[in-house]
Amino acid sequence: MGDLWSMILTATIETLYMTGVAAAFTLLFGLPLGVLLVITDRGGIWEAPLLNRTLGVLVNIGRSTPFVILMVAVSPLTRLLIGRSIGTTAAIVPLVVAAVPFMARVVEQALHEVGSGLIEAALAMGSSNWQVVTKVLLPEALPSLVRGTALMLVNLVGYSAMAGAIGGGGLGDVAVKWGYNRYQLDVMYVSLVVLVVMVQVMQWIGDSLANRFTHK
Repeated sequence: MGDLWSMILTATIETLYMTGVAAAFTLLFGLPLGVLLVITDRGGIWEAPLLNRTLGVLVNIGRSTPFVILMVAVSPLTRLLIGRSIGTTAAIVPLVVAAVPFMARVVEQALHEVGSGLIEAALAMGSSNWQVVTKVLLPEALPSLVRGTALMLVNLVGYSAMAGAIGGGGLGDVAVKWGYNRYQLDVMYVSLVVLVVMVQVMQWIGDSLANRFTHK
C-alpha cells in the first residue's frame, strides 16, 4: 500500500508539473493570439482581414486535430526543443500546441462580449489601440477570461492523462502501465479519483476567482 501511494504521489506531481508549465506557455501564446483574432477582425480596432483569416485557419487546424495524432505530428519539434519526444518534460510541447488554439478561441469569445460602446468611447477620448486592449478589453473581459483559463487547465489535465498513456508520465502513465496492463484495478481507480479531484479543485478555484472579479 505504501508503494502505491508513493507511486500515485510521484505521478500526481508529474501531472501538476506538466499541466502548470503547459498552462503558463499556453497563456503566453494563447492570450495574444486571441487578442489578435479580435482586433484584426472586420470592425476591429486594427482590421487586417488576411491576417485574421490566416490565424483563424491555423487555430481551427489546431483545434480539430486529435491530441494523440498531434503528439506524433509535433514529435520532431519536441525533439528539437527538448532533445527527446518521450517523457514528462517532452509532453509539455504537444500540450501547449494543443491548448494554445483552444485558449485563443476562449479569449476571442471573452473579448467579443465587451460592449462596443466602451471601445468607441475609449477611442473617442484618444486612446491608442494598445490602451484599448489593456485598459478596456482585457479588464472588462476578466471574469470570462478567468473561467476560460480554468477550462483550459481542465482540458490540459485530460490531455496530460492521454500523454501519460503513451509515455509522458504522470497519472495517465500509472493508470495504463500499472492499472490496466497489469490488472491492478486499485491503481487505476485511485489514479482516476485523483484526476477527478484535481479537475474539481481547478474548476472551483476558477469559478471563485471569476465571481470575485465579477462583483468588483
